[in-house]
Amino acid sequence: MEGQQSEVVLFGTWASAYCTRIHLALKLKGIPYEYVEEDLGNKSESLLYYNPVHKKVPVLVHKGKAIAESLVILEYIDECWTNTPRLLPEDPYERAKVRFWVDFYDKKVTAGSLSIFKSKGKEQEKAIEDMVELLRVFEEGMKKDFPGKFPFFNGETLGLVDIVVASVACNYLAVHEVVSEVISPKNNPDFLAWVDALKEHPVVKDTLPPHDKLVADLRERFFSSGY
Repeated sequence: MEGQQSEVVLFGTWASAYCTRIHLALKLKGIPYEYVEEDLGNKSESLLYYNPVHKKVPVLVHKGKAIAESLVILEYIDECWTNTPRLLPEDPYERAKVRFWVDFYDKKVTAGSLSIFKSKGKEQEKAIEDMVELLRVFEEGMKKDFPGKFPFFNGETLGLVDIVVASVACNYLAVHEVVSEVISPKNNPDFLAWVDALKEHPVVKDTLPPHDKLVADLRERFFSSGY
């Protein structure tokens, strides 16, 4: 579409964890890119052109070709720019395990976090209990499949699992302020230690949305809309 001058363009929204993932990957790889902030209440013609199927962010446009869906984009980045750090291991079995746990986190943990916001009272308490159990399963599974790799999954650099976890879980203090404590040292100590270590990574620090702004956004989206 005319008007896009940069070789790499990311269409996203500032509060989206799915978009944060792409920012993290591009920055870690040292890939220059143009960022276009979208208003999802008034989507641009460019976004609708590049993602006519789902009509949502993130969308990465590389040399005029569009890639949609955050996990697809992350793998595309790793395959297209093969410089270090690599987001996925070289070994096929290790790659398969990474994909399994990323899929688990996305479909179970990320989805479960939304149910916490969309519920109240006893129903919300149950959603938080379910989340604690999901995090325990994730935590134990990661320790079993990748022993000795905490706090960072991929040694000193961030890999695909780190990026996916960081984009969501590193905002846990905002969730606690808006709803209730979900991640605690009592229930998920190793997971929390991992997340706190991820928060200190300079690229993560530079990329996460501002805490106060995110708190205000969460309150507006979930409580002003009737949840």
